[in-house]
Amino acid sequence: MNNVSLVSISDLSKEEILELLETARKFEENPNQRLLEGKVAATLFFEPSTRTRLSFETAVNRLGGRVIGFSDASTTSSSKGETMHDTIRMVANYADVIIMRHHLEGAARYASEFSPVPIINAGDGANQHPSQTMLDLYSIYKTQGTLENLTVTMVGDLKYGRTVHSLLMAMYHFKPKFNFIACKELQMPNEYKVFCDEHGIEYHESTDFSEEIINESDILYMTRVQRERFTDLMEYERVKDLYNLHNAMLDNSKENLRILHPLPRVNEIAYDVDSNPKAYYFQQAQNGLYAREAIICKVLGIEVK
Repeated sequence: MNNVSLVSISDLSKEEILELLETARKFEENPNQRLLEGKVAATLFFEPSTRTRLSFETAVNRLGGRVIGFSDASTTSSSKGETMHDTIRMVANYADVIIMRHHLEGAARYASEFSPVPIINAGDGANQHPSQTMLDLYSIYKTQGTLENLTVTMVGDLKYGRTVHSLLMAMYHFKPKFNFIACKELQMPNEYKVFCDEHGIEYHESTDFSEEIINESDILYMTRVQRERFTDLMEYERVKDLYNLHNAMLDNSKENLRILHPLPRVNEIAYDVDSNPKAYYFQQAQNGLYAREAIICKVLGIEVK
């Protein structure tokens, strides 16, 4: 890992990813351990969050630590013009680890370069979301029994979707095949397709969300079209409802298929899918607690037995 911080999923080797998954398994068996006694975590959320912030704060509390921070940057000195540099250096005086979400790509990397305490990237713009990726990997491993040689279909906002960017980079260790389903305005950015080419990863692009593609998938990773990433709201209105999953579309899918979604959803997954045993997105969110407990202990150098 880079300077003990976790900024990008590429900071982790394959061995470290597998180690974190094993640690997450231990925490699922026993999530309440006093491993952070006397430790303080700062959650700095310059961008709104529900699941990520609450699961990180729950992870710290279940491990016996304390939480400080904010969920609304307008209530902080950044609204007075304080620089990120000064905010991070100031908060580092009070905390052992900083968990940070920011709307600017690269913000977490920048913070990690001068922070005297570890930085955990809880999402930086449309760039990376490594803790989400760890819970995604844990969910995939739990439901499939392996991470190797799986067909992963990613649907919706692949341009701005930081969760799919991080997952793609993590899965390359495990010989995946990808299907990228998006309209031309929201296709997977070229840099990630170049990454696949350089690492010999098979992928197919389509604008058609067909049952044929669903039926060959092991993991169906749905995403919402993120209104907050659009400067042109007319473009958002044009693309927001292009890809919707309904229960009938799963009739001939594989028995092992699991549907993931980083949440929140809008209308890209119909409510009739929720009762299907292949729907896994709420369990996926629960897995975030165990994965984030593992990450916090990792960056702080705490051994989990």
